[in-house]
Amino acid sequence: MPSYVILDKCDGCKALDKTACQHICPNDLMALNKDLMKAYNREPELCWECYNCVKICPVQAIEVRGYADFVPMGASVTPMRGSDSIMWTVKFRNGNIKRFKFPIRTTEEGTAVPDGGYGEGKGDLKSQMLFTQPESCEHEFFTLNK
Repeated sequence: MPSYVILDKCDGCKALDKTACQHICPNDLMALNKDLMKAYNREPELCWECYNCVKICPVQAIEVRGYADFVPMGASVTPMRGSDSIMWTVKFRNGNIKRFKFPIRTTEEGTAVPDGGYGEGKGDLKSQMLFTQPESCEHEFFTLNK
C-alpha cells in the first residue's frame, strides 16, 4: 500500500518551499498542495513503499501499511525519529504495544561512498563474481566465520 498523508496532522513543514517528504522521496512522488499547505502522494501507484517519507516526517503525518512479516493484519506501525536512532511503535489489534529501537546512519549528507570504497570493481558483467569480490570477502566477518 502506498504512503498516504493524514491531512489533519500535516503542517506542510511550516510552509517551506519543499517539504521533508518531497526532499527524501527517491521517486519524486510527494508534493505540496500550495492552497492547503499539505503534502500528498501525487502518484500512489508508483510508490515503492520505502518508508523514507514516513520516517522523515517531523509530525508523523504520513503512514504506510506495515508489511505482514513484521506487522500483523489490523496493526499499525509508527516511526519516531531521533537524532541517533529510530523507534518503531507497533500497535496490535488487541491494544498491545511493542516498541523497537534501532540506530540510524550518521553519515553526513553528501559524504556517503556508493561503492563502499571498493572502486570500480572488476567491471566484467559476465563474471560470476559480485561487484566487490574477492576484496570484500577478505573482510574480518568472513574470515572469522569460515
